[in-house]
Amino acid sequence: MAGAIASAMLFAFPAFSQDSRLSLADRVSRLEQQAQKDQGGVGMVNQMQQLQEQVRQQQGRIEELQHQLQQLEDKNKAQYVDLDSRIGRLEGGNAGGAAGAAPTASAAAAATAPATSSSAAVGNPTQAQGGNADPASVQAAYDVAFKALRGGDYAAASRDFRSFVQQYPNESLTPNAYYWLGESYYVTMNYPVALEAFQQLLKQFPQSEKAPDALLKVGYSQYELKQVDAARATLTEVGAKYPGTNAANLAKERLQRIQSVN
Repeated sequence: MAGAIASAMLFAFPAFSQDSRLSLADRVSRLEQQAQKDQGGVGMVNQMQQLQEQVRQQQGRIEELQHQLQQLEDKNKAQYVDLDSRIGRLEGGNAGGAAGAAPTASAAAAATAPATSSSAAVGNPTQAQGGNADPASVQAAYDVAFKALRGGDYAAASRDFRSFVQQYPNESLTPNAYYWLGESYYVTMNYPVALEAFQQLLKQFPQSEKAPDALLKVGYSQYELKQVDAARATLTEVGAKYPGTNAANLAKERLQRIQSVN
C-alpha cells in the first residue's frame, strides 16, 4: 500500500513540474507581447507628434505667404492710386482728355515692350526729328499715347510714348511724355526701364514742372530695385529741392516707411 502511494506521488510530481514550466513560459510570452504592444504605442505617439509639428510648420508657412501676398496687393493698390492721382491732374491743359476712371488692366497681365538700353527703351533724341513739328500732330500723337495709358493698356502706352519722345524730342509735351513713359513701365514693375525714363526727363528737362514728380519716382524705382541707400538720398533730395510740394510730402512718407522696414 505504501509503495503504491509512493509510486503515485513519483508520477504526479513531474507532471506538476511540467505544468509549472509551461505556465511560466506562457507568462513570459504574454509579457513579451505586451512589451511589443507598448513599444508600438510609443512609436505611434512619436509619429503623431512629428506629424503635428509638421502641420504647425505648414500652417506657419501658409500664414507667412498670406501675409506676403497681402503686402504685395497693398503695394500694387498704392501704385495704382498714385498713378491715378497723377493722371487726374491736367498737365497745364495739354493732357489728352479730362481726368476719368482709374486704369483697369492688371499690372501682372500687362506686357511691356522689351528693351535693353536707354536708347532702345526710352528714346534717343539725337536720332529723332524735332523742334519745329506741327503742333496739331504733336498733340495728336501725345493724345494717342495718353489714351492708352488712361485705358490701362500699358504696353501700348509705353510703345506710343517711346515713339513720341523719339519723334518729338524737344517739344513742350516731351517732358510729360517722358514722365508717363516712366509711369507705364513703373506700374508694370519694369523698374529698371522706368528709372531710365525718369532720369532722362531730369537730364534733358531739369526745369520741367514734371521734374519734382520724376525725381520722386527715381527714388521709388531705386527702392524697388533694392538700392535702398540711393533711394533714401534721392527722396531726401526731393524734400530739400522741392519743399512744400506734393512730391516732397510723398517723399517724406516713403522715407518714413523705409525707415520702419529697414
